[in-house]
Amino acid sequence: MTAPTPYLHLPGTAREALTFYGDVFGCAVQLHTYAEFSRTDGPADAIAHGYLHDGPVALFASDVAGDEPPYRAEGLMLSLLGAAAPTALRDWFARLSEGGRVVDDLQVRPWGASDGQVVDRFGLHWLVGYEEDDRQAAVSA
Repeated sequence: MTAPTPYLHLPGTAREALTFYGDVFGCAVQLHTYAEFSRTDGPADAIAHGYLHDGPVALFASDVAGDEPPYRAEGLMLSLLGAAAPTALRDWFARLSEGGRVVDDLQVRPWGASDGQVVDRFGLHWLVGYEEDDRQAAVSA
């Protein structure tokens, strides 16, 4: 691993969230329950540790135990700028919007790049975009 990877503590939605993200980004999903880790501080089927692998996005998540606070962030976006071909980025934006809230539509900006923002149904704020060169390469391919 060469960069920081987000690790989310979710309020009992880690299985649903990681499965959703795995589907959106085409990643495999690995899930381990509290029971597998011999944890007794939460439901046996809660996720003690889960992650995406073999795909373009890295992400870890677990369900919180007891009175641990779940993920909440302000002033933070996960950037997918240029992380894939424009067609994939447009698809990711649309999929992340399902059940979420579009903050700023994916659109061409005055400087030539395209980007947009969405807060998905699990509360993650995503910045999705690509440069004009990326769009031209996709058209030429």
